[in-house]
Amino acid sequence: MALAAFAKVQEKQASRKVASAGWWLIARGKKSIGKVCIMKKKILTFALAGAACLLCGCGDKNPLNPDDPVSLTVWHYYNGSQQTAFNELVNEFNETVGKDVGIYVQSYSQGSVSDLELAVRDSLAGKVGAREMPHIFSSYADTAYEAEQAGALADLSQYLTESELEEYIASYIDEGCIALDGSLRIFPVAKSTEIMMINRTDWETFSKAAGVSLDSLATIEGVVETAKSYYEWTDAATPDIPGDGKAFYGRDAMANYFLIGMRQLGTEIFQAEGGQVTLNLPKESIRRLWDNYYVPVVKGYFGAYGAFRSDDVKTGDLLAYTGSTTSAMYFPGKVELDEMSYEIGYIVMDAPSFAGGENYAVQQGAGMVVSKSDELHEYAAVEFLKWFTRAENNLRFGGVAGYLPVMKAANSVEMLDKVIEEQGLAVAEKTYDCLIHTFEHMADVKFYTNKSFKNGSDARKVLEYNLSDKAQADRQQVKAALAEGVSLEEACAPYLTEEAFNAWYEEFCSALEKAAGR
Repeated sequence: MALAAFAKVQEKQASRKVASAGWWLIARGKKSIGKVCIMKKKILTFALAGAACLLCGCGDKNPLNPDDPVSLTVWHYYNGSQQTAFNELVNEFNETVGKDVGIYVQSYSQGSVSDLELAVRDSLAGKVGAREMPHIFSSYADTAYEAEQAGALADLSQYLTESELEEYIASYIDEGCIALDGSLRIFPVAKSTEIMMINRTDWETFSKAAGVSLDSLATIEGVVETAKSYYEWTDAATPDIPGDGKAFYGRDAMANYFLIGMRQLGTEIFQAEGGQVTLNLPKESIRRLWDNYYVPVVKGYFGAYGAFRSDDVKTGDLLAYTGSTTSAMYFPGKVELDEMSYEIGYIVMDAPSFAGGENYAVQQGAGMVVSKSDELHEYAAVEFLKWFTRAENNLRFGGVAGYLPVMKAANSVEMLDKVIEEQGLAVAEKTYDCLIHTFEHMADVKFYTNKSFKNGSDARKVLEYNLSDKAQADRQQVKAALAEGVSLEEACAPYLTEEAFNAWYEEFCSALEKAAGR
């Protein structure tokens, strides 16, 4: 009791120091919850360790007992090769380190991301038939924030030293510090960013005929111009059928287009602080996003047909797309048409950015969170996650799944090659090329992800579907007009006026404010 009381006093004093430190960082223009998270860890560790030493003497705080192993359940959404790679690592842990220290991990796939989120929400709500909360589960920041607000997540900061935290990429740790006091709740295990992938075979034919180069694809505006040329080139190939040009480009994850596009243009759409959000929607910047997505979709220069844009490359409906680094494994080796199929090569490039903007790229990927329980299970969960994210283990998982490792030392071509050689790791050529391209260009890019806030998931859905759904619907109207013999310019005209943009902009802002609870 004396230790608990003394520690509580020390924690209150430490919290005041952390709050002061946080305001100092903000005042200095260095607002970083991650830095406060690490600072808090350092102060609290010192204070609580001092209390323990004074009242009961310092000793080994490891609660594990190899003779009485603790069992952990992990829920995730991995499937296919990702699930196989994860399970192989779990089995290895159980047979080696886990056996030695007294930890046994059992992993369960819940299906898709949405299936996992539903299972977690049902468990949190205590619904009839819901399973007991797992000790560890995969989670994106928005879902983790909901669980944190429900008081269901363990504070991971207390199980990691400052030196251990510093081994991880700082922005990944910062992303996981979602608690209001700045402490760590999401353990980074695998990340991804966006790249552009191109059908090399058909690109070379088009580029020679149209006189365009890959340099034109460095900017979003350049992609639009190239897509216009491709549409006109393919339309001209069938002069007896006017208006049947083909789309050149598409993208997965429209929310990223908004979040990263606006960041490149100097604005954070979601400026979150203390769980509350301020929406920043400058009309002139939103107009650039409209002009470089909605307009080319309506004109037929951009497209989206299957579930993912890699599917559209496979059917020959697109030549290029922007998608996650994890999508590289799904890039097709053939274009399959109704009447024939043929093999294609590929090109990996940086995702295009807005001309004149800052070189921001998305930082994404679910981490692992630990359910609040007791010291034994929480400690054991963190020990497993630390083992899983060691460079050699993390690259074994990421090399198969297309994820970026989370430790600083692991993000290099040299380390990837070393693991491939030593472990006999089979990495698909497309995934390998995508990873090394990202490693080689990481120093030139600023990675960004928005902070978590209440209703963040609903707000993100507006970014994901609002403009893309409208673009798709209006494109169908344009195609109907083309079928009746109307020219492309005439068919598109009603959708590209200033009035059309203003009406959508007002509706978009209203939908986003409603979703964010403003």
